Amino acid sequence: DAAPHYQHSEIGYNYRMSNICAGIGRGQMEVLDNHVAKRRAMHHFYKDFFAPNSAVTVFSEPNSDYFSNHWLSSIVIDSKRNNGKSREDLRLHLEKYNIESRPLWKPMHLQPVFEKYPYYGGQICENLFNDGLCLPSGSNLNSEHQQTIKKALSLF
Repeated sequence: DAAPHYQHSEIGYNYRMSNICAGIGRGQMEVLDNHVAKRRAMHHFYKDFFAPNSAVTVFSEPNSDYFSNHWLSSIVIDSKRNNGKSREDLRLHLEKYNIESRPLWKPMHLQPVFEKYPYYGGQICENLFNDGLCLPSGSNLNSEHQQTIKKALSLF
């Protein structure tokens, strides 16, 4: 669906992988460690950048028993402690600089495809959706990209 967040209006499945996709995947295994290292470096870039701002939490491993590939670098913004500036304010600010970011995943019980089903749960997932943002974290980002992102974030 066309939305700034991940949204689904119907259920779909795509379990089949073609032999070409399998071959590409196998080839990517040779550069997997390099891609993971680059994504982890982007995570550390965000962690260092946001360290002075107590209104922003960078999702990180809870302790040394964990090793995340940091497929996504995600943050949560406490707008009350961030001069009223919200996750959406930051998303739109980054968009002005042609920097893509997305809210954390829309909870399943809020997806249109599941709207007629009962929901049993609390507010944590909704709070994360409302306050969380996925920042650029691709393994193709270089130091020039980082500086562009840093400049845009600094102007927020």
